[in-house]
Amino acid sequence: MSLALHDYEAAARERLPRPVWDFLAGGSGTESMLSAGREALDRIRLRPRCLVDVSDCDPGTSLLGARLAAPLGIAPMAYHRLAHPEGEVATARAAGAVGALLTVSMFASRTLEDIAAAATGPLWLQLYWLRRREAMAELVRRAEDAGYRALVLTVDTPRVAHRPRDARNGFAVPDDVRAVNIDPSLMSASHGAAAGRSAVARHSREQFDASVTWDDLAWLRERTSLPLVLKGVLTPQDAQLALKCGVEGIVVSNHGGRQLDFAQSAADALPEIAEVLSGHCQLILDGAIRYGADIARALCLGADAVFVGRPVLWGLAHSGSAGAAAVLRTLTDEFEEVMALMGAPRVDCFDAAGITLR
Repeated sequence: MSLALHDYEAAARERLPRPVWDFLAGGSGTESMLSAGREALDRIRLRPRCLVDVSDCDPGTSLLGARLAAPLGIAPMAYHRLAHPEGEVATARAAGAVGALLTVSMFASRTLEDIAAAATGPLWLQLYWLRRREAMAELVRRAEDAGYRALVLTVDTPRVAHRPRDARNGFAVPDDVRAVNIDPSLMSASHGAAAGRSAVARHSREQFDASVTWDDLAWLRERTSLPLVLKGVLTPQDAQLALKCGVEGIVVSNHGGRQLDFAQSAADALPEIAEVLSGHCQLILDGAIRYGADIARALCLGADAVFVGRPVLWGLAHSGSAGAAAVLRTLTDEFEEVMALMGAPRVDCFDAAGITLR
């Protein structure tokens, strides 16, 4: 019998050390945003159409020119080796097995090249804006050489927010798990444990450039021919600015509830942003995706695809690449069934008429 995503969650919680689990599962501030995204999606009800030929449903789509088996990608998350010894290499194999996109964090615990060698599906590289810009430029060069297809710049993290679980645990990244693609001198603060403090938050204050503005995107553009995607946009005003800067994609995201507490949920922000973009760039919803129906909800709200985050790490902790692939396959299979039951045999059949708010 196949497992539901909450079964993988329970298994991961049992197997991972408590500080690691809290780092992966926790949120910022009051942790209000951990439930807000799920609540926003659960307010949306689907409106099926009848007597439509759904004998051959096709969940496939394209994202920035890459063909996907479903409108599904893996969100950027650091240090997959916290969940499984093979880390991002196992995740890459899982993504390829089900035809999903993998977004690799700049703080990946396997090299960009090893991840690419294991991948059979498209790869994107995620970046935070570091004070040492040459380190970013070197990552971009390596990603291009290894065949990565886009850059994803996280724009909602001028610094890591206060995450009470990490502070309470004095969390530091274990010495045997490293951001192997970054100069070790830039990462040392992440491993410096101190009672009552998060080493990850300390590292961000030392290394992230909080002075970056829209004007700085030109510097990154000059150093790559790869498409640029911005992750962490929650307002139509910023979506408009992103369009003016010529970005090719936007990820509507509240960082899994790990940044601004009491922020608008990504699902609530999505319709306004979709209206502003009017199809001029790719639009992805990130946050609280737990069911195949969530993919349908996102498409009806105007997204082209969704990113899934924590559940992939649950699958890795459960059974490595096979577990991560099973999580992705569950979401894809559930989505295909929703397509049939909604009378929507193709991805482009989903629109605002397909949902109502409870």
